Amino acid sequence: MTIDWSWIGDHTDELTTLSVSHLEAALSAVALGLLISLPLAVLAHRVRPLRGLLLGISNVLFTIPSIAIFVLLLPISGLTRTTTVIGLTVYSLVVLLRNTVEGLDSVPARTKEAAKAMGTRPLRTLLTVEFPLALPVIMAGVRIATVMSISLVSVATYIGDGGLGQLFTDGFQRDFPTPVIVGVVLTILLAVAADALLVAVQYVLTPWKRQPRRRA
Repeated sequence: MTIDWSWIGDHTDELTTLSVSHLEAALSAVALGLLISLPLAVLAHRVRPLRGLLLGISNVLFTIPSIAIFVLLLPISGLTRTTTVIGLTVYSLVVLLRNTVEGLDSVPARTKEAAKAMGTRPLRTLLTVEFPLALPVIMAGVRIATVMSISLVSVATYIGDGGLGQLFTDGFQRDFPTPVIVGVVLTILLAVAADALLVAVQYVLTPWKRQPRRRA
């Protein structure tokens, strides 16, 4: 299987446009997933009877085939980017919700009790104590959801979107392997770059994690 390098040179602008579109769809879905999952996770963490229900619903949604989700959304949002983002958001929720709940669960009870003893209100404790300490676990979920969303964007090609996925259908239809190979490589590069960026963001947001331990 050979690559037609001249085709890549002739389609640089198109590849750039598709890459940006691909990344925008994935990141929009993760951002929307975070916006939904954070309050739901707090609710699941604080109200234990709701924990199993919310996590169970997210797990059920995750079992729906991706193509089926896009098809079910077509009568509502049509052949638009909105359909792609909503579909990807559904898949990101199971990871983001579970990791956020687990992150909040990992915060030591003594830490929360100390904040309460100091007169800190529950909302402030959540924002300044619980979320920062839960951040490493939450960010792990964000990284997984981001990489997963980038890989799933291509499925939206079946509804007329799909970013780099359009290269796959183009290559298969013409029996021309170059677009397929380029699409796969660019998708992997986007996933690796996004994951590396999130690692850097986590590093900046958790300075206490990189403080050297004192030897006894």
